[in-house]
Amino acid sequence: MFTANPFVPLADFISPAVMQGYLVLMALAAAAGTVFDMLHKQSAKFFVQDRQAAQAAAKRRLGGGEMASLAARTLLKEVATSGEFCKPARRLSHLLMSYGFVIYLLTTVVMVCVYPTAATPTPSILPLLWHLGALMVAVGGYWFFFLLRVDVAHEGHSPFRLVRADLFIVTLLASVTFALVWTFLQTTPYLAAAWIFFGLHIFFTTLLFVSVPWSKFAHMFYKPVVAFQRRVEEANGSSRLPTPATPGGERCPPSHT
Repeated sequence: MFTANPFVPLADFISPAVMQGYLVLMALAAAAGTVFDMLHKQSAKFFVQDRQAAQAAAKRRLGGGEMASLAARTLLKEVATSGEFCKPARRLSHLLMSYGFVIYLLTTVVMVCVYPTAATPTPSILPLLWHLGALMVAVGGYWFFFLLRVDVAHEGHSPFRLVRADLFIVTLLASVTFALVWTFLQTTPYLAAAWIFFGLHIFFTTLLFVSVPWSKFAHMFYKPVVAFQRRVEEANGSSRLPTPATPGGERCPPSHT
C-alpha cells in the first residue's frame, strides 16, 4: 500500500492526459481564486496604500542588505517555522499541515505527470512520501479541528459547529482522508468501494481549490507578504503599532500565550 503509486490503476480507466489536465485546472482555479479574492476584498489595493503611507512616514531608508536580511528572517520565521503562532501546539499542528500538504501535493504532481502508468515504474519513495504527507495533514488537521480552533478551545463551541472560516480545513481534511481510504481499498477486493472513495476524494479536492475566494486558502500567500512589510516598518521607524510593554510582547499577545 505505502510503496505503490495509487494513480497507476487509474490509468486503465482514465487517460493520464486527463489526470494531468485536472491538475492544471486545479492550479488555475487556485490562482484565479487568489486573484479574485484580492480584487474582491481590495486587499492588494489596501496593501499598496499602506506601503506607500509607511514609506512616507519612514524615519530612515533601508539598504539592500537590510531588506535581504528582513526577507530571510521572514522566510525563516513566518514561512519555514510558522513563528507567528505562539502556542507550541498550534505551531506544531500548522507545521504538520503545511509541510504535509506540500509533500502530498508535490508527490501527486510527480506521480501523475512522470510515472502515471505501469510502463513507467514509480520509485517507491514517492508513494511513501505521498502517504506520509497525507498522514501529516490528517494528524495536524484533526488535532487543530477538534482541539485547537479558537471557537472550540476558547469559546466552548462544539467542534462540529461549522462556519465559513472552516471551509478550508474541512475540505482539506476530507480530501486527504478519502485519499487514504481510497488507496487502502485498492489493496482489498472491494474495488467498487475504492471507486466511491476516489470520487469523494476528487469531489473534495475540487472543492478545496475552487473555493479559494471563500476559504482561507489564499491567506497562505498573504501572510508572508504582510509579515515582511511589518518587519520593514519596524526597521524604518514607520510602524504605527504600539510599543510592547515587555520584550517579545508584540509577537505573543496575552491571548495567544
